[in-house]
Amino acid sequence: MARTTANFRCIECGWTTLKWAGRCGECQQWGTVVEADAPSRQTAPARVPEARAARPITEVEQGEQSHTPTTIGEFDRVLGGGVVPGAAILLSGEPGVGKSTLLLEVAARAARSGQRVLYVSAEESVAQVRLRAGRTGALSDNLYLASETDLATILGQLDEVRPSLLIVDSVQTVASSLIDGLAGGVAQVREVAATLIRIAKERALPVLLVGHVTKDGTIAGPRMLEHLVDVVCQFEGDRQTSLRFVRALKNRFGPTDEVGCFEMTGDGIAEVADPSELFRSHATTPVSGTCVAIALEGRRALPVEVQALVVASSAPQPRRVVNGVDSSRVAMLLAVLERRCGIALSSYDVYVSTVGGIRLTEPGADLAIALAIASARRDKALDSRLAAVGEISLAGEIRGVTSAPQRAAEAKRLGYTTLIDSGAVHLREAVRAAFATARDEKVDIPEF
Repeated sequence: MARTTANFRCIECGWTTLKWAGRCGECQQWGTVVEADAPSRQTAPARVPEARAARPITEVEQGEQSHTPTTIGEFDRVLGGGVVPGAAILLSGEPGVGKSTLLLEVAARAARSGQRVLYVSAEESVAQVRLRAGRTGALSDNLYLASETDLATILGQLDEVRPSLLIVDSVQTVASSLIDGLAGGVAQVREVAATLIRIAKERALPVLLVGHVTKDGTIAGPRMLEHLVDVVCQFEGDRQTSLRFVRALKNRFGPTDEVGCFEMTGDGIAEVADPSELFRSHATTPVSGTCVAIALEGRRALPVEVQALVVASSAPQPRRVVNGVDSSRVAMLLAVLERRCGIALSSYDVYVSTVGGIRLTEPGADLAIALAIASARRDKALDSRLAAVGEISLAGEIRGVTSAPQRAAEAKRLGYTTLIDSGAVHLREAVRAAFATARDEKVDIPEF
């Protein structure tokens, strides 16, 4: 009896199978199972044309203009100055966060500057895009609309329009007739993205792609999609607030630590050049339980007000409710305040929140959170001109943070006369210094 051999093999982990499978049974990767007994071929060296011959890097001419601004300052900040000719940019985000609205505004401004723009919507009809453009004021004769889901038809539209900028919304809804499977599949997304990126490089045509996200927030499709493109931007925002952030997760032409701030309005999306007033309350009288932290979002220092409320509780397990900050970080700060500073909090409900819907994830906000909790526990307001920056260790030590001079300069620009940082050395001394500043305003401060 003839022996049965495995004819298919996974190129990632080496798993073998008798028949082809779309997904590897071992490493669970899609599209990695290939025929193992296929005849091997060797690539013969090709003759290199003189125009494409390798040259020393010092002899390669640099382009006259590396970045073309989109005239949207916050978006240009994230991209590193603008759009690079031939660049492939992937913009992803939750449904309804405003990806299509932002890219339609980018297309309209590029069209008004004299460029010919092709906006391909594979999810909406031309009439629907026209309706949104009329509402947001994104109308221009140089902006061409097309509603296509076939890759070959999109390439035909490129030959007809000859645009200077191409926008495809979205890459998961476009399919190629050369590949089997439905639109959005691994093979389809790979083929569509590779074809559009090849066209972008050959014609020096900037391409903006919209990408869907999965339930856990990652970009849908193969991971190779993020490797193929030049720039990966993440559009973040809360449905309950109008504030939106654009972050660069990957950028071959600029920094990856910049953040663009936008606001969704009834007329579309508007950039927020100076968001320093968005994350602070406008109370005229000092209120206990509030402290301002100078947080760092990308390369931008932002003042963020932290509010705390401490209420006596008779429950065996007091509540710890947070919004905009890390719950485990707040629990650690409560333990440090009680153990190192002698502030009793184990029998109190503690509520901590940020203003404006922003989320603080960096350790540099520890000191402001701790001072806000201490102020709420004593029911004494801190000085409205006081800000705090610092990371707190379990020993109560205040550690320095990155970009401390930039934070201090931003606090001074905004009118904060007192900045408590790692110079206080210990949390107990920082709490005493904060209440000593308030004592100068004739506020009675009890001793700890």
